[in-house]
Amino acid sequence: MRKLWGGAFKGSSSDLADEFGQSIESDLRFWREDVEGSIAHAKMLGETGIILKKEANLLVKGLKQILKEGSDKLPRDVEDIHTAVEERLGKIVGPVAGKLHTARSRNDQVATDTRLYLLKRLAAIQVEVKALQGVIVTVSSDHKNTLLPGFTHQQHAQPITLAFHQMAHFWALQRHGWRLEQVSEVSGYSPLGAAALAGTPFPISRKQTAKELGLTAPIPNALDATSERSYVLDALHSCSQIMIDLSRLSQELVLWSSPEFGWVQLDDSLTTGSSIMPQKRNPDMAELIRGRAAKAIGNYSAVATMMQGLILGYNRDTQDDKPPLFESLDLTERSLALTRMMLETATWNVEAMEQSTDRDFSTATDMADYLARNGIPFRQAHEIVGKAVRTCQERGIGLEDLTGKDLKKISSKLDEGVLKVLTPKGSVKSRTSEGGTGPSAVTKQIAAAKKHLAKSGFPT
Repeated sequence: MRKLWGGAFKGSSSDLADEFGQSIESDLRFWREDVEGSIAHAKMLGETGIILKKEANLLVKGLKQILKEGSDKLPRDVEDIHTAVEERLGKIVGPVAGKLHTARSRNDQVATDTRLYLLKRLAAIQVEVKALQGVIVTVSSDHKNTLLPGFTHQQHAQPITLAFHQMAHFWALQRHGWRLEQVSEVSGYSPLGAAALAGTPFPISRKQTAKELGLTAPIPNALDATSERSYVLDALHSCSQIMIDLSRLSQELVLWSSPEFGWVQLDDSLTTGSSIMPQKRNPDMAELIRGRAAKAIGNYSAVATMMQGLILGYNRDTQDDKPPLFESLDLTERSLALTRMMLETATWNVEAMEQSTDRDFSTATDMADYLARNGIPFRQAHEIVGKAVRTCQERGIGLEDLTGKDLKKISSKLDEGVLKVLTPKGSVKSRTSEGGTGPSAVTKQIAAAKKHLAKSGFPT
């Protein structure tokens, strides 16, 4: 295996050690970023006079040829992507390729590659977040009056609308988008030129290479530049947060598509059948998103645990920060796309949703609120309504079935005016407070959401 070191060694490393330490297959993910960083570095070397301008031009020309060729011509019998690029460059431009590594180290090089790659992927994930939000707004706009039970403790709590429920996911995604922007901001600084850990005696221009790469500025301290991986942890944390919420949404789709609920049917393109049970329609994509959220959480935990034991300076341990990062980025981007596809192709069973609110006592709070508005202390009102619920259960009816005569038997505090809020529709309609489930309140939410979608980024 070809390496960029070894002059001080008498013997060669064992095949097992070479194989164990090789990262080329993983590193190929950011081969393009490695070449782009090298182009910026080569230009700077020429413009600062560290190497001849014609040498720098030759290096840049060769590196641009590698970009055109793609990764297929890069050698694989090498230690890492940096070796692969330099080896290929040597085949193209000859011995001058050896000057490319002047005033840099693989330590600052890999940190730069990772940041450049991460910035591109974060931008792509933000696009998917926006796309999912757009579908949620469409579904919500179509279902402002579609009733279903709202849950606490996974028990029927209060009636809500499908629009209200879906908009809760919209605002969660808005926060995720905002977090991704913050991760992009902290990732957008340049380690290039930090060299191994202490800088370099060559008269480099770190500001020039940072500008060339579209990064904000050089990281002020060379040791910090090569040591820190907090931006990787930030990205992993954001991915795990997104996957947690997508998992919760997926769990709802799994439950809601079951015969017991029958609230939604997922499209054929996103479900599977059974090899033995012909009737089955399995919500596999939702289940896989739910299951693979654990991977995203585990990847954050793995890298955090790895980093907590490392002293400052590059340590080989951090070679293993990239496979978890790549996996979490892939999982998050694909899960966002699949969730969008599930929602935009879903068939909602409005009638089944509304039937689930019948006689489920989810308007009990409305009865208590009615009494409180009429001067009854809420704790006393709570007890009166509890008695009403017990009476209904004993008779096998719902609160919405009560008559004026029934109310008087339950309590002298109750009058027929309360009957207006005992139906699920009446309950939902009454909840007009900001952020509430009432159609008027949800309409305002949707309008605000559309304004956010029309803007670039994710304003809070």
